[in-house]
Amino acid sequence: MSVSRYALGVEYDGSRYLGWQRLGLAGPTLQQTLEDALSGVADAPVSTICAGRTDAGVHARCQVVHFDSNADRSPRAWMLGTTSRLPRDMAIRWCVPVSDDFSARFSARARRYRYRIMNRSVRPALGHAYLTWERRLLDAEAMHRAAQALLGERDFGAFRSAQCQANHARRELQEIEVTRSGDIVSVEVQANAFLHHMVRNIVGALSMVGCGERPVDWIAELLASRDRRLAGPTAAAAGLTFLNPLYDAAWGLPAEASPGPAA
Repeated sequence: MSVSRYALGVEYDGSRYLGWQRLGLAGPTLQQTLEDALSGVADAPVSTICAGRTDAGVHARCQVVHFDSNADRSPRAWMLGTTSRLPRDMAIRWCVPVSDDFSARFSARARRYRYRIMNRSVRPALGHAYLTWERRLLDAEAMHRAAQALLGERDFGAFRSAQCQANHARRELQEIEVTRSGDIVSVEVQANAFLHHMVRNIVGALSMVGCGERPVDWIAELLASRDRRLAGPTAAAAGLTFLNPLYDAAWGLPAEASPGPAA
C-alpha cells in the first residue's frame, strides 16, 4: 500500500505540557500526545514534524504538522478519530492531503504569534492561562513605536535565550504591532522564523519601555548590542499563543495557513 502525506491544523492549550518536542520520560509533551493518538488511528507508529516547536506553557490556535502513513483513512477519519483520542486540551481542526515534498517546517514562509498582557492593578481570575499580568500601567503606543526598530532582517542575538540551538541569530521580522483594548495589551508579531524565547524576550523588553523604565529608542540600542545580558526579563509563557504558520497557496491548505501567494 502506498504512503500518503497529510497536513494537520492542531489547536492546543499548552498549560500542562513540557512543550512541543518529545522528551522521553521527562513528562507529557504535545508531540508525543499527538503521535500516540495518530498511531491509534493508523494502527501503526506515526511520527510528526511541526511548523514551529512551542515551549512549555505556550498555546497554539493553529499549529501545522505533517505526517506520513500507509493506513487507508480519509482526512475526516484522521481529524475526528485523532481528536477523539486526544485529551480535551488538544484538537485537530482540519486534515488535508499534501504532496510528499510538503514540509510543515521547511515549506512555511512565516509564523505568527500573539502575546496578551492583562494590564490592571488586580490579577486576572478568568482566562489567566492565556494572559500574563502586569500591574504597572503600560503605554502601548510607546511600545509600538519602539517595536518598529525590530523590523527587517536583523541579528536578534539580544533576544535569544542562552539555550537557543540555532546556528545564527539572523531572522526577518516582517510585522510587529502593539495595541490596547481596555485592560488588554497585545503584541502580535510575524517573522520568517523565531529564535528560542525570542517573542517572550521582545515582550519583556517592550514592557520596560511601556512602564517608562526605558526610553523608546532603547529597543534599537538593545538590538544593535546583540547582547542578551543587556535586555529585559523573559516574559511568562502563559500569555503567548502561536497563531499559525503561513504557506504559499499552491499547497492547498485552509485560508488561515494559506493567505495567498508569496510576495
